[in-house]
Amino acid sequence: MSVVTNTTTIGAIEAPSRRNTELLLLAFAVVIPIFAYANVGLSIHGELPPGMLTYGLGLGVLAGIAHFVVRRYAKYADPLLLPIATLLNGLGLVLIWRLDQSERLQKLAKRSFGAFSESAPRQMMYTALAIALFAVVLLVLKDHRVLQRFTYISMAGALILLILPVIPGLGADVFGAKIWISVGGFSIQPGEFAKIVIAVFFAGYLMVKRDALALASRRFMGLYLPRGRDLGPILMIWAMSLLVLVFENDLGTSLLFFGMFVIMLYVATERTSWIVIGLLMSVGGAVVVGTFASHVKARVTAWLDPFACYATSGACEQVGQSIMSFGSGGVLGTGWGQGNSDLIGFAANSDFIFSTVGEELGLTGVMAFLLLYGLIIERGVRTALAARDPFGKLFAIGLSGAFALQIFVVAGGVMGLIPLTGMTMPFLASGGSSVLANWVLIAILIRISDTARRPAPAPAPSPDSEMTQVVRPS
Repeated sequence: MSVVTNTTTIGAIEAPSRRNTELLLLAFAVVIPIFAYANVGLSIHGELPPGMLTYGLGLGVLAGIAHFVVRRYAKYADPLLLPIATLLNGLGLVLIWRLDQSERLQKLAKRSFGAFSESAPRQMMYTALAIALFAVVLLVLKDHRVLQRFTYISMAGALILLILPVIPGLGADVFGAKIWISVGGFSIQPGEFAKIVIAVFFAGYLMVKRDALALASRRFMGLYLPRGRDLGPILMIWAMSLLVLVFENDLGTSLLFFGMFVIMLYVATERTSWIVIGLLMSVGGAVVVGTFASHVKARVTAWLDPFACYATSGACEQVGQSIMSFGSGGVLGTGWGQGNSDLIGFAANSDFIFSTVGEELGLTGVMAFLLLYGLIIERGVRTALAARDPFGKLFAIGLSGAFALQIFVVAGGVMGLIPLTGMTMPFLASGGSSVLANWVLIAILIRISDTARRPAPAPAPSPDSEMTQVVRPS
């Protein structure tokens, strides 16, 4: 609909919303996992899975609800974010169900916990809750710039979320990492939500301080070093990431926080010096902590040579099995349900779920999944470039950077490129906290992209324009 006022001669052309494109892509995002589900059932049991129609209908209804909310409350949002997230979430459910069918994992669970329960139905419930939370974020958060008011409250909130797992009686030590809390019989990983909350603080802080950080610095050996008063927050974030690593044995979260801050700092100031300083500080901190923290040291040892300690260390055995899974997959993979990635053990459907992709779908499948993740990151960066306000630009780049870092540390860890971090692959791995937090992240990116793509309002009537008007509208 064109907008015509008494003071304009040409009506504003309304930008296309692309909602029908999103609906078409969503149909593919639902159908592809259903075919994958059928493929796994035929491969393992020789027949179609009994709950295939229910599963497909459930995923379709959830995708339809999410699309309706976006169409109604974020009309101009990026049309790719929701379909890609739905496709990844659907394929993650298929991968989890495929590992549920493993007799090795069923026997391992019975030996360890006395009983086995399938993870796929629970993950489906978490997906429903996550899409409900996605809708709530879009309904409540009408304008992302509102979050700028809570800059320092967000910092306090992130610190509280990070401290919760080390509180006696509340936190839980799971296989050496203290990253979980137990509330009412449910386990929650607060670090997954802290990455979003702390991005609000970084965006708000850097928006105010970016001029001082970019201009007030001294040149030393080709690097622009910041003033001491401006270096304080950076040192605080560095110390906080080290404390997370020391007290919670959580290498992934500490890398994620510090890396996200350095990325946002570089984008805000355009100073390459920050990248060099950030890398030096992160390497220095990781070397010190990796030398003295036993849990991190075991993961570094497993990374350096997993087959040297294969028989004596559980960390080496998991990484070794994961590398062999990727090697067995080759270019095209062994096929859905025909791999042996379940030899990894209890973490096969969580930290190491990407190994199943590598073995059963091969290099082709790995590249396809990385391409999907890359598209989410690219759309996030595109949203940041299109945002009209500095807070939105930094917030979108922070969320995209955190998402990219998580993909890198998880994929790099299971492939043996870097030490294993203990984080989960977004939308694929079993676990409620991860899927809930990542759907919130997608909802915020959709809200920012809606604001960025929304047509600018028509100019206000001006009495001076009457003198220059050429064509008066009828």
